[in-house]
Amino acid sequence: MNLVDCVQRIALEQPDKIAYHFGGSDTTYKEFDQLINRFAAGLHELGVNKGDHVAFLLGNTPHYLISLYATMKIGAVAIPINPMYTQDEISYIIENGDVNAVIALDSLLPLVKAGVKLFPGIKAYIICETTPDLEGKFNALSNEVKKKAYLFSAIAASSPRNESVEIKEDDVAIILYTSGTTGVPKGAMLTHNNLYSNARDVAQFFKMTKDDRVIATLPLFHVFALTVVVNAPLFQGASVLLAPRFSPGEIYELAGSQKATVFAGVPTMFNFLYQYEGNTDNFSELRLAISGGAPLPVQVLYNFEEKFKMRVSEGYGLSEASPVTCFNPPERERKAGSIGTSIPHVENKVVDEKGVELPHGEVGELIVRGPNVMEGYYKMPEETASTIRNGWLYTGDLAKQDDEGYFYIVDRKKDMISVGGFKVYPREVEEVLFTHPDVIEAAVVGYPDENLGEAVHAFVVAGKPDTTALDLQQYCGEHLVKYKVPSVIRFLEELPKSSTGKVLRRSLKEIE
Repeated sequence: MNLVDCVQRIALEQPDKIAYHFGGSDTTYKEFDQLINRFAAGLHELGVNKGDHVAFLLGNTPHYLISLYATMKIGAVAIPINPMYTQDEISYIIENGDVNAVIALDSLLPLVKAGVKLFPGIKAYIICETTPDLEGKFNALSNEVKKKAYLFSAIAASSPRNESVEIKEDDVAIILYTSGTTGVPKGAMLTHNNLYSNARDVAQFFKMTKDDRVIATLPLFHVFALTVVVNAPLFQGASVLLAPRFSPGEIYELAGSQKATVFAGVPTMFNFLYQYEGNTDNFSELRLAISGGAPLPVQVLYNFEEKFKMRVSEGYGLSEASPVTCFNPPERERKAGSIGTSIPHVENKVVDEKGVELPHGEVGELIVRGPNVMEGYYKMPEETASTIRNGWLYTGDLAKQDDEGYFYIVDRKKDMISVGGFKVYPREVEEVLFTHPDVIEAAVVGYPDENLGEAVHAFVVAGKPDTTALDLQQYCGEHLVKYKVPSVIRFLEELPKSSTGKVLRRSLKEIE
């Protein structure tokens, strides 16, 4: 059994049940299954076969759901990419990920045109219609680009395939790129069983049913959204309420008009929803609120729960675990500041540097074991071997466990920064800063931020006195997605270092 089989089964048993809602229109499971079959056939006609890699540069629209399930149906591998990434960031993933086809938003036509020349090995570029003037832009493409460019609607109109592709549990379904210890993104390979088991276990943990209506405003390319607001609801035959963007007013309106029962978001979203001054009555009808992606400030948790008279269940996950490993259980005590207890079929424990489990209350590294743990990193056997040891995934996060089985993240063993739920690795930003001709030294750390959880701060030793923070921010903006660009850049005569010459990040965090 896999996730595509689940949708097909629901389409047969409850053909008129709503699979997803978008832009005022509903799509039933029968219609969704038909769209999956047609698009899968279209991909096959373009030469996309089992094992091929398909990159997604998509937003929160039906294009993503159809593309994901059609890609999995033919045994190809989906590689979701943040469409806001710069050309440099996208190009790295496409090249490293050995991408064979690309499905992209029409707003990214300039990148598609560049890609035809940069990546001649890509078989097809499928353009999704989201703007009314696409036809004119599409017709204006050069003949060279038109040879490989297709409209999503045309591919989705293909005749369904009769033959099926054998999908094994351990076949890779998705490669999710996440920052690495060297600053180079690593592709976490998630199998069909990884995705299926985590969707099943999350749905069971939160007691999701076919009657749930789940708001999907988290970006669908994000691993948190992948399981919690897409795969788990579809596994249970629930309805996904697609929100193209996060806007508190629009989310409240969607919740009311569609009688939403579940909302999942990162801490920033909960803070903005709490602070919204308009009508919030519709949100009080929810039965479940789920927080993840970054630590939820305790005060934000209390504020939200007091305003809406409901519990927020905070949890923990990471791309390498598909992603969910822990959540505060709905039927037990919710402990503020805790990531909760292990979900079904997943084990979490805290160990010392030798991998020996520590007593309750002691701080060590959080490690995870279960059917949700990734196959490994794509083309990175050494990184895989250092991360997965004896069947356990070493998360790199420091944690502790209490006597009742609740886990608490104490600090990051790695220096990862979480900006509104998005991960930023300092080394990646530093590498960009170092390429600026006026930068001699640079170090990047995360500072607490009231709205985003953390913000990227850079400390720079400049070679010219007239170099400004704005100069460097604009430079970073040309090479990095917006949330990775330092919000604050401070100039120092020298960076604090240890006796061995290592930059002391903790000292930087103490600078007022």
